[in-house]
Amino acid sequence: MDINIIQKIAIYALPVIFAITLHEAAHGYVARHFGDPTAYMLGRVTLNPLKHIDPVGTILVPLIALMLGGVLFGWAKAVPVNFSQLKNPKRDMLWVAAAGPAANLFMIVCWAIVARFAAEIPDNTFAVPMSMMGQAGMVINAVLMVLNMVPLPPLDGGRIAVSLLPMPWAGYLARIEPYGFMILIALLVTGVLNVIIGPFINITLRQISNLFGV
Repeated sequence: MDINIIQKIAIYALPVIFAITLHEAAHGYVARHFGDPTAYMLGRVTLNPLKHIDPVGTILVPLIALMLGGVLFGWAKAVPVNFSQLKNPKRDMLWVAAAGPAANLFMIVCWAIVARFAAEIPDNTFAVPMSMMGQAGMVINAVLMVLNMVPLPPLDGGRIAVSLLPMPWAGYLARIEPYGFMILIALLVTGVLNVIIGPFINITLRQISNLFGV
């Protein structure tokens, strides 16, 4: 089914906002659980998307990606985490970092249920857009989950790797963080990033789709 850009924005808007909002809120919630109240004190442990939306990363960049038909890419305002306040900074860093991708995995399942429910609705008027939104939510969250698991600081996968690696290797990897975003952009522009994460995204979507029959 061919859809215009306005319809595409309407279908993707809610999944994008939820994907980024829950991802960031999960970081703050787990950080608070392990002893760092920074995000909570700043009002970032919330499902209110206005607290997490970055005008460029959450709205402009995904909008351009949708219009150009490229890889859907975006980000929210990062939840501040003071790792020194965690009960065991090196160990607890893993759980704080993993909370974001885990939230995206949870949302993949939720959107798969939405898509499955849409398939059971006899009224095609509501079923088609609901199914498309469910599929969009699955794709968006799969991309964010896999992308954030790339072992490159400051991505969640990089922080997980720093937590798991023994010293001094963890220290060497952590020093890459100031340049991590530039490296990520370079990988995206050259197409290398899609080669790396594409197969994992496809596997994730295939497994969830098979599980829920969507």
